[in-house]
Amino acid sequence: MENLKNKDLLEGFIDTHVHTAPDIKPRVLNDIEAAYESKQHKMQAIVIKSHVESTAGRAKIAEKISEFKVIGGVCLNSSVGGLNPDTVKVTAELGGKIVWFPTISASQISITYENTESILNIIAKKELVLATGHLKPEDIFSLLDYAKSLKVKKIIINHPLTGVVGATIDEQKEMSRYAYLEHCFVACMEKHDNLDPNVIADAIKEIGPERCIMATDFGQAHNPVPVEGMKMFINSMIEYGIKKNCINKMCIQNPSKLFLD
Repeated sequence: MENLKNKDLLEGFIDTHVHTAPDIKPRVLNDIEAAYESKQHKMQAIVIKSHVESTAGRAKIAEKISEFKVIGGVCLNSSVGGLNPDTVKVTAELGGKIVWFPTISASQISITYENTESILNIIAKKELVLATGHLKPEDIFSLLDYAKSLKVKKIIINHPLTGVVGATIDEQKEMSRYAYLEHCFVACMEKHDNLDPNVIADAIKEIGPERCIMATDFGQAHNPVPVEGMKMFINSMIEYGIKKNCINKMCIQNPSKLFLD
């Protein structure tokens, strides 16, 4: 296992879920610090997320300063007007690449074709990534149906095994027909879901690495920095029987298809 702890371990990786400062919650690194750390570990890119504002403009600044690929987007919570087509359009114009459906506002916002059609049309036209945020499986399936009908091609189901989502293996299998399942290691942390990493490994084996992504969802002040979280995740998955070539598929090839192709 010794060779799995060096900096080259993350070469070419893309972490699709990183929380950075500035934020309303304490974060261990700011946008630029996270970019530099990832660059030092020879990663290919990171996706920075905020629950309360667009990170598209912040990503452009961090990328220019660090000379490392930083990707931003917007999370459609109440602070940006909820399911607001205007904020999606502006985020795309600023170079954002991902639109997360509600997370911290998920319980307050209903998902219907009428209030998502304009947003999904922008996502399809601009070839953005649609992410399901903290929606429950019932709403995820509705959103997948709407997205499919409007020809949205790039879709991520965020952390399906966490308590806020709670998708069963059968539901994940159905979701994987249209989307990538993003498994986040933060779910295994004590102050979060305290999930057994073996549960994630089993889900990956059931679904197949071809339709999964490994990400950290790290950045909280009480957790390690994201690059260390990714190393922990890799070592946990290898311990539970996930091969390194499968990890590379989930951390390099699959996110590249979404964000870099």
